[in-house]
Amino acid sequence: MASTMRTALRPARLLLTQPATRTLTTSTVTRQATTSSSSSGNDNTDSSTSSSSSSSDSSVPPLRLSKEQRDMLAEMIRVDQAGELGANWIYRGQYAVLGSDKKVGPLLQHMWDQEKHHLKTFDGIISQYRVRPTALRPFWELAGFALGAGTALMGKEAAMACTEAVETVIGGHYNDQLRELLKIDHPDIAELRKVVQQFRDDELEHLETALEHDAQKAPQYELLSDFIKQGCKVAIWVSSKV
Repeated sequence: MASTMRTALRPARLLLTQPATRTLTTSTVTRQATTSSSSSGNDNTDSSTSSSSSSSDSSVPPLRLSKEQRDMLAEMIRVDQAGELGANWIYRGQYAVLGSDKKVGPLLQHMWDQEKHHLKTFDGIISQYRVRPTALRPFWELAGFALGAGTALMGKEAAMACTEAVETVIGGHYNDQLRELLKIDHPDIAELRKVVQQFRDDELEHLETALEHDAQKAPQYELLSDFIKQGCKVAIWVSSKV
């Protein structure tokens, strides 16, 4: 899926690298291709089609992104890539401690595999859109591993409480992004929405898994959960800026 998404989103690099006044002529290219195809069979049809296309082009407003929209997309993609990076290292830390557990180990592996896919996809998207990644990658890796291993050392329930807290924040964050992306009418943004929606669903699946495996039975559950949620919110804000 990662390679498919990267291919589908390749034209989108223009969205963030070109000035706001640049015209994105997806529909024009399609009409030109149709006109060219018709020309091989009938010159009169070609002239008629070209005339119709020119008339249509003048009446259809170009698809553009404002500077504010381009800045918003860059920030969004940077945060998502950083978030998936942190999630990978959280599961890496948890698996290092609990991976041999016959009950919890496979669950952690499944969730970790999904996060690996998420990160690989956003690594491709951040490259395609030419977005500057977070400058704090080493810190998020260390912090993620420490959080994952630390909660796992507290027990299976605490590890699940960590997952539940993290995925609650991330799921909500993806929902907020989807609402913003729905305001932008462009085919490349439609593809990005599909990615965000699918990953949102995966994160909520992780949340449900954590709840089903006694996350709320962790020692000092409410205190631990609130601490992790606040930390995630701070990480999102910092990653959007740095």
